[in-house]
Amino acid sequence: MNISIHVIAILVLALAPLSGYAQSDIDDRFSISLGAFFTDWGTDVRLDSDTLGPGTNIDFENDLGLQSSTSIFRIDGHYRFNDRHRINFSVFDMSRDANHTIDRDIQFGDIIFAINADLSANTDLSIYKLAYTYSFLRRESGYLGATFGLFMADSTFRLSERNLGRAETGSISAPLPVIGLRGSYQLSDRFTFRGNVEFFAIDYDNVDGVLTDFYAGVDYQMSQHTAIGLGYNKVSIDVDAKRDRFIGTLDWSYDGALLFLKLNF
Repeated sequence: MNISIHVIAILVLALAPLSGYAQSDIDDRFSISLGAFFTDWGTDVRLDSDTLGPGTNIDFENDLGLQSSTSIFRIDGHYRFNDRHRINFSVFDMSRDANHTIDRDIQFGDIIFAINADLSANTDLSIYKLAYTYSFLRRESGYLGATFGLFMADSTFRLSERNLGRAETGSISAPLPVIGLRGSYQLSDRFTFRGNVEFFAIDYDNVDGVLTDFYAGVDYQMSQHTAIGLGYNKVSIDVDAKRDRFIGTLDWSYDGALLFLKLNF
């Protein structure tokens, strides 16, 4: 969180007029970024049972052999419908699967998988982000705005015993409302710094959870309508839920570098 505070401070202090700037993030009406996201993962899940009680705390990477580092395709962008109002969006899929022989008994929901069982583990995770930003501070060099939006993580976790065909699934998905700050600053004619931090917390209707989403990156403008960039994104979610299709805890996070091509219009 200290990194996020530093980013916000830089944006507030740095928004002074900058002469001679080229195509800027505040000039674009529509922008879309096509990128490769190189991520490191941490996924801890406990799926409880009404009959067996609390399940086993499972580290899907260490206990079940899922990849802890992956690279995926990602789409980000924004549409600015006037000087101070814009919509940002992101879409990407982070699903993984693995086959693994477990070295301890694992209770996942209503099934106990015994030590040395040959399991197939699947995590289906699709991320959708949509946020509205109002730029309360705007200069030629950039902007700083308050953002309000939805973070949608459509999550399904499935364990199946390959030899016996037994399987258990838990899934949870809900649009989580987030609030935060978003901004950009024109470093030079070619370079633009962009960053945002978003936060959400809930304790309602048998769901108790916290989400944080942080991004910082730099774009290099190659031409009026084309840029390349490098960024860093970190997201963490900690949820304790009692819902129809998921009773238990979910604690997962990902972070990594984003290399992208950005088209501006």
